[in-house]
Amino acid sequence: MRFVTVNPATGRRLASYPALSPRELEQRLARAARAQTKWRQLSLARRAGHLRALARCLLARRDELAALATAEMGKPFTQARAEVEKSALVCRYYADHGPHLMATEHPAGAPANAHVAFEPLGSVLAIMPWNFPFWQVFRAAAPVLLGGNTLLLKHAPNVPGCALAIERLCLAAGLPPGVLQALLITTEPVPALLADPRIHGVTLTGSATAGRQVAALAGAAMKPGVFELGGSDAFLVLRDADVARAAEIGAHSRLLNSGQSCVCAKRFIVVRSVAREFTERLIERLSARRVGDPMAPDTAVGPLARADLRATLHRQVTASVERGAHILLGGGPLPGPGFFFAPTVLGGVSAGMPAYAEELFGPVAALITVRDEAEAVRVANDSAYGLSATIFTRSPARARRIIPQLAVGAVFINDFVKSTPELPFGGTKHSGLGRELGVWGLRAFANVKTVVGAA
Repeated sequence: MRFVTVNPATGRRLASYPALSPRELEQRLARAARAQTKWRQLSLARRAGHLRALARCLLARRDELAALATAEMGKPFTQARAEVEKSALVCRYYADHGPHLMATEHPAGAPANAHVAFEPLGSVLAIMPWNFPFWQVFRAAAPVLLGGNTLLLKHAPNVPGCALAIERLCLAAGLPPGVLQALLITTEPVPALLADPRIHGVTLTGSATAGRQVAALAGAAMKPGVFELGGSDAFLVLRDADVARAAEIGAHSRLLNSGQSCVCAKRFIVVRSVAREFTERLIERLSARRVGDPMAPDTAVGPLARADLRATLHRQVTASVERGAHILLGGGPLPGPGFFFAPTVLGGVSAGMPAYAEELFGPVAALITVRDEAEAVRVANDSAYGLSATIFTRSPARARRIIPQLAVGAVFINDFVKSTPELPFGGTKHSGLGRELGVWGLRAFANVKTVVGAA
Protein backbone atom coordinates (compact mmCIF):
# COMPACT_ATOMS: atom_id res chain seq x y z
CA MET A 1 0.00 0.00 0.00
CA ARG A 2 1.04 3.60 -0.62
CA PHE A 3 -0.05 6.93 0.85
CA VAL A 4 -0.86 9.35 -1.96
CA THR A 5 -0.96 13.07 -1.23
CA VAL A 6 -3.16 15.53 -3.11
CA ASN A 7 -2.86 19.31 -3.21
CA PRO A 8 -6.25 20.55 -1.89
CA ALA A 9 -5.93 23.83 -3.78
CA THR A 10 -5.66 22.13 -7.17
CA GLY A 11 -6.87 18.57 -6.67
CA ARG A 12 -3.65 17.32 -8.26
CA ARG A 13 -1.50 14.50 -6.98
CA LEU A 14 1.65 15.54 -5.14
CA ALA A 15 3.56 12.44 -4.10
CA SER A 16 3.31 8.80 -3.06
CA TYR A 17 4.84 7.19 0.03
CA PRO A 18 5.10 3.46 0.79
CA ALA A 19 3.47 2.17 3.95
CA LEU A 20 5.67 0.32 6.42
CA SER A 21 5.77 -3.42 6.06
CA PRO A 22 5.10 -5.53 9.18
CA ARG A 23 8.83 -6.19 9.40
CA GLU A 24 9.68 -2.47 9.17
CA LEU A 25 7.10 -1.66 11.82
CA GLU A 26 8.61 -4.24 14.15
CA GLN A 27 12.06 -2.78 13.58
CA ARG A 28 10.83 0.67 14.55
CA LEU A 29 9.17 -0.62 17.70
CA ALA A 30 12.37 -2.33 18.73
CA ARG A 31 14.40 0.77 17.91
CA ALA A 32 12.11 2.93 20.07
CA ALA A 33 12.49 0.54 23.00
CA ARG A 34 16.27 0.55 22.72
CA ALA A 35 16.43 4.31 22.36
CA GLN A 36 14.22 4.85 25.38
CA THR A 37 16.51 2.94 27.73
CA LYS A 38 19.29 5.40 26.86
CA TRP A 39 17.15 8.54 26.48
CA ARG A 40 15.67 8.21 29.96
CA GLN A 41 19.16 8.06 31.45
CA LEU A 42 20.02 11.52 30.15
CA SER A 43 19.57 14.31 32.65
CA LEU A 44 16.58 16.61 32.31
CA ALA A 45 19.02 19.38 31.45
CA ARG A 46 20.46 17.40 28.53
CA ARG A 47 17.02 16.48 27.22
CA ALA A 48 16.09 20.16 27.49
CA GLY A 49 19.15 20.99 25.40
CA HIS A 50 17.90 18.69 22.66
CA LEU A 51 14.53 20.46 22.67
CA ARG A 52 16.24 23.83 22.31
CA ALA A 53 18.14 22.48 19.30
CA LEU A 54 14.85 21.21 17.88
CA ALA A 55 13.31 24.67 18.29
CA ARG A 56 16.22 26.21 16.41
CA CYS A 57 15.83 23.71 13.56
CA LEU A 58 12.11 24.46 13.31
CA LEU A 59 12.77 28.17 13.01
CA ALA A 60 15.59 27.71 10.52
CA ARG A 61 13.33 25.66 8.24
CA ARG A 62 10.03 27.42 8.92
CA ASP A 63 9.37 28.42 5.31
CA GLU A 64 10.17 24.97 3.93
CA LEU A 65 7.97 23.26 6.52
CA ALA A 66 5.14 25.77 6.09
CA ALA A 67 5.13 25.25 2.33
CA LEU A 68 4.93 21.49 2.88
CA ALA A 69 1.91 21.83 5.18
CA THR A 70 0.20 24.16 2.74
CA ALA A 71 0.79 21.76 -0.13
CA GLU A 72 -0.47 18.69 1.73
CA MET A 73 -3.49 20.08 3.62
CA GLY A 74 -4.19 23.54 2.21
CA LYS A 75 -3.54 25.83 5.17
CA PRO A 76 -2.79 29.44 4.13
CA PHE A 77 0.99 29.77 4.06
CA THR A 78 1.11 32.66 6.53
CA GLN A 79 -0.82 30.56 9.04
CA ALA A 80 1.36 27.51 8.36
CA ARG A 81 4.46 29.59 9.05
CA ALA A 82 2.97 30.79 12.34
CA GLU A 83 2.20 27.17 13.20
CA VAL A 84 5.84 26.16 12.76
CA GLU A 85 6.93 29.09 14.93
CA LYS A 86 4.45 28.04 17.62
CA SER A 87 5.87 24.52 17.48
CA ALA A 88 9.30 25.98 18.24
CA LEU A 89 7.75 27.94 21.10
CA VAL A 90 6.40 24.81 22.80
CA CYS A 91 9.80 23.12 22.50
CA ARG A 92 11.45 26.13 24.16
CA TYR A 93 8.78 26.25 26.88
CA TYR A 94 9.45 22.69 27.98
CA ALA A 95 13.20 23.17 27.64
CA ASP A 96 13.01 26.20 29.94
CA HIS A 97 10.42 25.03 32.46
CA GLY A 98 10.24 21.25 32.15
CA PRO A 99 13.17 20.40 34.44
CA HIS A 100 11.60 22.44 37.24
CA LEU A 101 8.13 20.97 36.63
CA MET A 102 9.55 17.43 36.75
CA ALA A 103 11.59 17.97 39.93
CA THR A 104 10.76 15.77 42.92
CA GLU A 105 8.13 17.18 45.26
CA HIS A 106 7.35 17.00 48.96
CA PRO A 107 3.54 17.12 49.26
CA ALA A 108 2.07 19.29 51.99
CA GLY A 109 1.54 17.27 55.15
CA ALA A 110 3.60 14.29 53.96
CA PRO A 111 6.24 12.72 56.23
CA ALA A 112 9.58 14.51 56.18
CA ASN A 113 11.29 11.49 54.66
CA ALA A 114 8.79 11.20 51.77
CA HIS A 115 8.83 12.63 48.29
CA VAL A 116 7.17 12.14 44.91
CA ALA A 117 9.26 11.46 41.81
CA PHE A 118 8.18 11.74 38.17
CA GLU A 119 9.76 9.07 35.98
CA PRO A 120 9.37 8.13 32.30
CA LEU A 121 6.82 5.51 31.30
CA GLY A 122 8.49 4.31 28.08
CA SER A 123 7.29 4.70 24.49
CA VAL A 124 4.14 6.66 23.62
CA LEU A 125 2.08 6.18 20.48
CA ALA A 126 0.89 9.52 19.06
CA ILE A 127 -2.08 9.39 16.68
CA MET A 128 -2.24 12.84 15.16
CA PRO A 129 -4.56 14.73 12.76
CA TRP A 130 -3.91 16.68 9.60
CA ASN A 131 -5.32 20.11 10.46
CA PHE A 132 -2.28 21.34 12.41
CA PRO A 133 0.29 18.86 11.12
CA PHE A 134 3.20 20.38 13.08
CA TRP A 135 1.72 22.11 16.13
CA GLN A 136 -0.42 19.22 17.28
CA VAL A 137 2.52 16.84 16.99
CA PHE A 138 4.95 19.07 18.86
CA ARG A 139 2.54 20.03 21.62
CA ALA A 140 2.28 16.29 22.33
CA ALA A 141 5.90 15.41 21.58
CA ALA A 142 7.74 18.13 23.52
CA PRO A 143 6.49 17.09 26.99
CA VAL A 144 6.70 13.38 26.13
CA LEU A 145 10.34 13.71 25.10
CA LEU A 146 11.36 16.04 27.92
CA GLY A 147 9.88 13.52 30.32
CA GLY A 148 12.26 10.82 29.08
CA ASN A 149 9.85 8.91 26.85
CA THR A 150 10.18 8.11 23.17
CA LEU A 151 7.41 8.82 20.67
CA LEU A 152 6.06 6.86 17.72
CA LEU A 153 4.09 9.13 15.39
CA LYS A 154 1.17 7.75 13.41
CA HIS A 155 0.18 10.85 11.49
CA ALA A 156 -2.91 11.38 9.34
CA PRO A 157 -2.72 9.64 5.95
CA ASN A 158 -2.95 12.88 3.94
CA VAL A 159 0.15 14.46 5.55
CA PRO A 160 2.86 11.76 5.34
CA GLY A 161 5.37 14.29 4.06
CA CYS A 162 4.93 16.34 7.22
CA ALA A 163 5.37 13.20 9.35
CA LEU A 164 8.65 12.29 7.67
CA ALA A 165 9.83 15.89 7.83
CA ILE A 166 9.31 15.88 11.62
CA GLU A 167 11.39 12.72 11.98
CA ARG A 168 14.19 14.17 9.83
CA LEU A 169 14.04 17.41 11.80
CA CYS A 170 14.59 15.55 15.08
CA LEU A 171 17.63 13.79 13.66
CA ALA A 172 18.99 17.07 12.30
CA ALA A 173 18.60 18.59 15.76
CA GLY A 174 20.75 15.83 17.23
CA LEU A 175 18.11 13.72 18.92
CA PRO A 176 19.29 10.09 19.06
CA PRO A 177 17.83 7.80 16.37
CA GLY A 178 14.65 6.11 17.59
CA VAL A 179 13.59 8.84 20.03
CA LEU A 180 10.95 10.10 17.58
CA GLN A 181 9.95 7.99 14.60
CA ALA A 182 7.20 8.36 12.01
CA LEU A 183 5.06 5.30 11.34
CA LEU A 184 3.49 5.38 7.88
CA ILE A 185 0.76 2.88 8.63
CA THR A 186 -3.02 2.54 8.28
CA THR A 187 -5.29 2.14 11.30
CA GLU A 188 -5.19 -1.65 10.95
CA PRO A 189 -2.02 -2.21 13.08
CA VAL A 190 -3.15 0.19 15.85
CA PRO A 191 -4.90 -2.41 18.07
CA ALA A 192 -1.81 -4.62 18.03
CA LEU A 193 0.41 -1.62 18.78
CA LEU A 194 -1.66 -0.67 21.80
CA ALA A 195 -1.53 -4.23 23.08
CA ASP A 196 2.26 -4.44 22.56
CA PRO A 197 4.15 -4.24 25.89
CA ARG A 198 6.69 -1.89 24.28
CA ILE A 199 3.98 0.80 23.97
CA HIS A 200 3.25 2.40 27.34
CA GLY A 201 0.68 5.08 26.52
CA VAL A 202 -1.24 6.79 23.73
CA THR A 203 -2.08 10.37 22.86
CA LEU A 204 -4.69 11.05 20.19
CA THR A 205 -6.10 14.15 18.59
CA GLY A 206 -9.02 13.40 16.30
CA SER A 207 -12.71 12.66 16.11
CA ALA A 208 -14.86 11.50 19.00
CA THR A 209 -15.39 8.19 17.18
CA ALA A 210 -11.65 7.57 16.87
CA GLY A 211 -11.17 8.65 20.49
CA ARG A 212 -13.71 6.17 21.81
CA GLN A 213 -12.20 3.31 19.82
CA VAL A 214 -8.61 4.01 20.85
CA ALA A 215 -9.56 4.74 24.47
CA ALA A 216 -11.29 1.35 24.66
CA LEU A 217 -8.17 -0.38 23.36
CA ALA A 218 -5.91 1.53 25.73
CA GLY A 219 -8.20 0.75 28.65
CA ALA A 220 -8.22 -2.94 27.80
CA ALA A 221 -4.42 -2.85 27.85
CA MET A 222 -4.37 -0.75 31.07
CA LYS A 223 -2.39 2.02 29.43
CA PRO A 224 -2.84 5.76 30.02
CA GLY A 225 -4.04 8.05 27.28
CA VAL A 226 -4.79 11.66 26.48
CA PHE A 227 -7.62 12.24 24.01
CA GLU A 228 -8.18 15.67 22.46
CA LEU A 229 -11.28 15.28 20.33
CA GLY A 230 -13.73 17.50 18.50
CA GLY A 231 -15.50 20.66 19.50
CA SER A 232 -18.54 22.72 18.60
CA ASP A 233 -17.51 25.79 20.53
CA ALA A 234 -20.10 28.27 21.69
CA PHE A 235 -19.48 31.98 21.06
CA LEU A 236 -21.82 33.89 23.38
CA VAL A 237 -22.66 37.48 22.45
CA LEU A 238 -24.59 39.05 25.32
CA ARG A 239 -26.70 42.22 25.33
CA ASP A 240 -23.86 44.37 26.71
CA ALA A 241 -21.20 43.06 24.30
CA ASP A 242 -18.95 45.23 22.18
CA VAL A 243 -20.70 43.99 19.06
CA ALA A 244 -18.20 45.33 16.55
CA ARG A 245 -15.29 43.64 18.33
CA ALA A 246 -17.31 40.44 18.79
CA ALA A 247 -17.98 40.29 15.04
CA GLU A 248 -14.33 40.91 14.15
CA ILE A 249 -13.03 38.32 16.62
CA GLY A 250 -15.81 35.90 15.67
CA ALA A 251 -14.94 36.11 11.98
CA HIS A 252 -11.26 35.55 12.72
CA SER A 253 -12.00 32.58 14.96
CA ARG A 254 -14.48 30.98 12.57
CA LEU A 255 -12.12 31.15 9.58
CA LEU A 256 -8.88 30.18 11.31
CA ASN A 257 -7.32 27.32 9.34
CA SER A 258 -10.21 27.69 6.87
CA GLY A 259 -12.60 26.74 9.68
CA GLN A 260 -10.84 23.43 10.32
CA SER A 261 -9.92 23.77 13.98
CA CYS A 262 -11.48 22.17 17.03
CA VAL A 263 -11.41 25.52 18.87
CA CYS A 264 -12.89 27.62 16.07
CA ALA A 265 -16.03 29.48 17.12
CA LYS A 266 -18.82 27.42 15.56
CA ARG A 267 -22.14 28.12 17.33
CA PHE A 268 -22.73 31.87 17.59
CA ILE A 269 -25.28 32.22 20.37
CA VAL A 270 -26.53 35.80 20.28
CA VAL A 271 -29.00 37.58 22.56
CA ARG A 272 -31.92 38.90 20.52
CA SER A 273 -31.42 42.58 21.38
CA VAL A 274 -28.06 42.64 19.53
CA ALA A 275 -28.66 39.83 17.02
CA ARG A 276 -29.40 42.01 13.99
CA GLU A 277 -26.35 44.23 14.44
CA PHE A 278 -24.05 41.28 15.15
CA THR A 279 -25.33 39.34 12.14
CA GLU A 280 -24.76 42.26 9.79
CA ARG A 281 -21.28 42.90 11.11
CA LEU A 282 -20.31 39.21 11.05
CA ILE A 283 -21.41 38.87 7.43
CA GLU A 284 -19.46 42.01 6.57
CA ARG A 285 -16.29 40.72 8.22
CA LEU A 286 -16.54 37.22 6.75
CA SER A 287 -17.18 38.65 3.29
CA ALA A 288 -14.01 40.72 3.54
CA ARG A 289 -11.76 37.67 3.95
CA ARG A 290 -10.01 36.65 0.74
CA VAL A 291 -10.55 33.05 -0.39
CA GLY A 292 -8.01 31.62 -2.81
CA ASP A 293 -4.51 30.33 -3.42
CA PRO A 294 -3.19 29.38 0.03
CA MET A 295 0.35 30.36 -0.97
CA ALA A 296 -0.70 33.97 -1.66
CA PRO A 297 0.22 36.25 1.26
CA ASP A 298 -3.19 37.96 1.38
CA THR A 299 -5.25 34.76 1.40
CA ALA A 300 -7.23 34.29 4.61
CA VAL A 301 -9.21 31.18 3.62
CA GLY A 302 -7.77 28.26 1.73
CA PRO A 303 -9.37 25.01 0.57
CA LEU A 304 -10.66 22.28 2.80
CA ALA A 305 -8.11 19.52 3.20
CA ARG A 306 -9.89 16.79 1.24
CA ALA A 307 -12.78 16.38 -1.18
CA ASP A 308 -14.71 14.13 1.22
CA LEU A 309 -14.47 16.75 3.99
CA ARG A 310 -16.01 19.35 1.69
CA ALA A 311 -18.77 16.94 0.72
CA THR A 312 -19.57 16.23 4.38
CA LEU A 313 -19.74 19.94 5.20
CA HIS A 314 -22.04 20.57 2.24
CA ARG A 315 -24.36 17.78 3.39
CA GLN A 316 -24.53 19.30 6.87
CA VAL A 317 -25.38 22.73 5.48
CA THR A 318 -27.97 21.36 3.06
CA ALA A 319 -29.64 19.25 5.76
CA SER A 320 -29.78 22.24 8.11
CA VAL A 321 -31.45 24.37 5.42
CA GLU A 322 -33.97 21.60 4.73
CA ARG A 323 -34.87 21.70 8.42
CA GLY A 324 -35.43 25.43 8.55
CA ALA A 325 -32.09 27.25 8.61
CA HIS A 326 -31.53 29.97 6.02
CA ILE A 327 -28.37 30.94 4.16
CA LEU A 328 -27.28 34.52 4.81
CA LEU A 329 -23.89 34.21 3.10
CA GLY A 330 -22.21 31.61 0.91
CA GLY A 331 -23.75 28.21 1.27
CA GLY A 332 -21.73 25.73 -0.72
CA PRO A 333 -18.61 24.65 -2.62
CA LEU A 334 -16.92 27.17 -4.88
CA PRO A 335 -16.51 26.36 -8.59
CA GLY A 336 -13.17 25.52 -10.11
CA PRO A 337 -10.31 23.24 -9.09
CA GLY A 338 -9.54 22.35 -5.50
CA PHE A 339 -11.73 21.78 -2.47
CA PHE A 340 -12.85 25.33 -1.69
CA PHE A 341 -16.01 26.10 0.28
CA ALA A 342 -17.48 29.60 0.49
CA PRO A 343 -17.47 31.31 3.89
CA THR A 344 -21.04 30.73 5.01
CA VAL A 345 -23.47 32.09 7.57
CA LEU A 346 -26.55 30.10 8.53
CA GLY A 347 -29.33 31.99 10.31
CA GLY A 348 -32.27 30.55 12.21
CA VAL A 349 -30.32 27.56 13.47
CA SER A 350 -32.14 25.54 16.14
CA ALA A 351 -32.20 22.12 17.79
CA GLY A 352 -32.59 19.20 15.42
CA MET A 353 -30.29 20.61 12.75
CA PRO A 354 -26.77 19.38 11.98
CA ALA A 355 -25.54 22.96 12.34
CA TYR A 356 -26.82 22.93 15.93
CA ALA A 357 -25.71 19.47 17.05
CA GLU A 358 -22.71 18.50 14.94
CA GLU A 359 -19.22 19.86 14.51
CA LEU A 360 -18.99 21.88 11.28
CA PHE A 361 -15.37 21.46 10.20
CA GLY A 362 -15.13 24.25 7.69
CA PRO A 363 -15.93 27.97 7.21
CA VAL A 364 -19.59 27.85 8.28
CA ALA A 365 -20.99 29.98 11.13
CA ALA A 366 -24.23 28.83 12.78
CA LEU A 367 -26.29 31.70 14.25
CA ILE A 368 -28.59 30.86 17.15
CA THR A 369 -30.72 33.69 18.56
CA VAL A 370 -31.70 33.48 22.24
CA ARG A 371 -33.82 35.59 24.60
CA ASP A 372 -31.33 36.29 27.36
CA GLU A 373 -28.22 35.23 29.24
CA ALA A 374 -29.88 32.24 30.88
CA GLU A 375 -30.98 30.79 27.54
CA ALA A 376 -27.54 31.49 26.07
CA VAL A 377 -25.92 29.36 28.78
CA ARG A 378 -28.50 26.59 28.33
CA VAL A 379 -27.93 26.44 24.57
CA ALA A 380 -24.15 26.57 24.99
CA ASN A 381 -24.31 23.49 27.22
CA ASP A 382 -26.81 21.72 24.94
CA SER A 383 -24.05 19.95 23.06
CA ALA A 384 -22.30 16.62 23.10
CA TYR A 385 -19.04 18.59 23.04
CA GLY A 386 -17.37 20.59 25.78
CA LEU A 387 -14.03 21.85 24.52
CA SER A 388 -14.15 25.62 25.02
CA ALA A 389 -16.32 28.72 24.84
CA THR A 390 -16.10 32.47 24.36
CA ILE A 391 -18.15 35.11 26.21
CA PHE A 392 -18.52 38.65 24.92
CA THR A 393 -19.69 41.05 27.62
CA ARG A 394 -18.57 44.38 29.04
CA SER A 395 -19.38 43.20 32.57
CA PRO A 396 -16.65 41.31 34.46
CA ALA A 397 -19.25 40.33 37.06
CA ARG A 398 -21.48 38.78 34.39
CA ALA A 399 -18.53 36.88 32.96
CA ARG A 400 -17.56 35.55 36.40
CA ARG A 401 -21.16 34.43 36.95
CA ILE A 402 -21.33 32.54 33.66
CA ILE A 403 -17.90 30.86 33.66
CA PRO A 404 -18.72 28.12 36.22
CA GLN A 405 -22.00 27.38 34.44
CA LEU A 406 -20.29 26.37 31.18
CA ALA A 407 -19.37 22.68 30.93
CA VAL A 408 -16.18 23.19 28.94
CA GLY A 409 -12.43 22.89 29.39
CA ALA A 410 -11.64 26.56 28.70
CA VAL A 411 -13.46 29.90 28.67
CA PHE A 412 -12.12 33.04 26.98
CA ILE A 413 -13.60 36.46 27.70
CA ASN A 414 -13.82 38.94 24.81
CA ASP A 415 -11.22 37.04 22.77
CA PHE A 416 -10.92 33.95 20.59
CA VAL A 417 -9.92 30.59 22.03
CA LYS A 418 -6.32 29.49 21.53
CA SER A 419 -3.89 27.05 23.10
CA THR A 420 -0.65 28.20 24.72
CA PRO A 421 2.22 26.07 26.07
CA GLU A 422 1.82 27.04 29.73
CA LEU A 423 -1.94 26.41 30.12
CA PRO A 424 -3.81 23.07 30.11
CA PHE A 425 -5.71 22.24 26.93
CA GLY A 426 -8.56 19.75 26.67
CA GLY A 427 -12.28 19.40 27.11
CA THR A 428 -15.21 17.64 28.72
CA LYS A 429 -17.89 15.29 27.41
CA HIS A 430 -17.17 14.09 23.84
CA SER A 431 -14.37 16.62 23.48
CA GLY A 432 -11.98 14.28 25.20
CA LEU A 433 -10.17 13.06 28.29
CA GLY A 434 -7.03 14.38 29.92
CA ARG A 435 -5.09 17.55 29.27
CA GLU A 436 -2.21 18.57 27.05
CA LEU A 437 0.35 21.34 27.68
CA GLY A 438 1.67 22.91 30.87
CA VAL A 439 2.59 20.71 33.79
CA TRP A 440 -0.52 18.63 33.09
CA GLY A 441 0.75 17.53 29.68
CA LEU A 442 4.22 16.87 31.06
CA ARG A 443 2.98 14.53 33.78
CA ALA A 444 0.37 12.77 31.66
CA PHE A 445 2.96 10.16 30.66
CA ALA A 446 5.00 10.04 33.83
CA ASN A 447 5.11 7.36 36.48
CA VAL A 448 4.20 9.35 39.59
CA LYS A 449 6.23 7.45 42.18
CA THR A 450 5.87 7.78 45.94
CA VAL A 451 9.14 7.29 47.81
CA VAL A 452 9.29 7.04 51.63
CA GLY A 453 12.42 6.62 53.67
CA ALA A 454 15.05 7.57 51.09
CA ALA A 455 17.43 10.42 51.79
